[in-house]
Amino acid sequence: MSISQFKYSVIPEEAEALRADVRCFLKESLENYPAVKKAHSWMGFDAQFSRQLGQKGWLGMALPKQYGGADASPFARYVIIEELLAAGAPVSAHWIADRQSAPLILRFGTPAQKEKYLPPICRGESYFCIGMSEPNSGSDLASIKTNAQRVDAGWLLNGQKVWTTNAQHSHYMIALVRTGSQAESGRHGGMSQFIIDLTLPGITVRPIADLAGGEHFNEVFFDNVRLDADALIGEEGKGWDQVTAELAFERSGPERFLSSIALMHTALALIGPRPDALQARDIGRITARLLTLRNMSLAVTQQLVDGNNPAWAASCVKDLGNVFEQELPETLQLLLEEQAQVNGGSDHAQVLAYLTQMAPSFSLRGGTREILRGIIARGLGLR
Repeated sequence: MSISQFKYSVIPEEAEALRADVRCFLKESLENYPAVKKAHSWMGFDAQFSRQLGQKGWLGMALPKQYGGADASPFARYVIIEELLAAGAPVSAHWIADRQSAPLILRFGTPAQKEKYLPPICRGESYFCIGMSEPNSGSDLASIKTNAQRVDAGWLLNGQKVWTTNAQHSHYMIALVRTGSQAESGRHGGMSQFIIDLTLPGITVRPIADLAGGEHFNEVFFDNVRLDADALIGEEGKGWDQVTAELAFERSGPERFLSSIALMHTALALIGPRPDALQARDIGRITARLLTLRNMSLAVTQQLVDGNNPAWAASCVKDLGNVFEQELPETLQLLLEEQAQVNGGSDHAQVLAYLTQMAPSFSLRGGTREILRGIIARGLGLR
């Protein structure tokens, strides 16, 4: 692997043409949307807004038309996502289903699974969460213990997942669990993926409060949950390979460097058109880093268009992007006299308080910094 993977790529005209309509829709839809809610960005949950996007045809865009998609290119989807996040739109309801679950089902699902799950995802009516992390596993996903055993007409599921985003709002979870012995199958063998209906008996979802008082993460318990045979997605025992491919969907998009962008908006509104020398210097630096990350992200999108595996380059984008969006609250705090305030104060003060509290989590979701740098080092031949 080398830096040559990040070739300069331009969004095609047909994809760029979508941008004006999306901006017009967002201007009208978010006209009275508070700045602090815009700061929630891809953690903001609004089912009605997601259904409106589905009606516009802006969900599942890269999926085939037979499932409700648009057969659009990854660049078309990139334009939609970039505009939604830049505007601080509440995308959390459909986010995981659209970005991660739908491509996985399209790639590994049976015809019946595609017919069942993909159309409601495209309509913004069906929400998914991802069951990977477990207690005592940390970032070592291969050490998971949750297991599914074959029974007469399906599977019997037992175990626990943790840090599961939006499990309390989701209809389904796609979970990675053990279906074979690690001793016999090897460290990355004996794992499979299942689509789990979260209304089934034996499932308990318990929200976890975060530092800002929100409840985005959850613990999910499985106590003798009976799964039908068709809950298995893909090939039994190939779950690790499927998960590796799945993670590549979520590590390279603009969501990996726009999490703090609402703060940039409120800061620029206060600074105005005549920044002092320090403000001008730092705004220039921020802009340069933002443009560089965007160009790297577009290069990864081009790899997806070309049918290549962008796992290494996507890890680079996520790692550098997380550093950028985590540093932004501290950098912008130094440019203004406004102090962070959880309650009251200006829009900027409230957005600053929220993102200062949430920023540490940005490098945890979708793979920790340590895991990503291990992937990058392996790609460079350093380990």
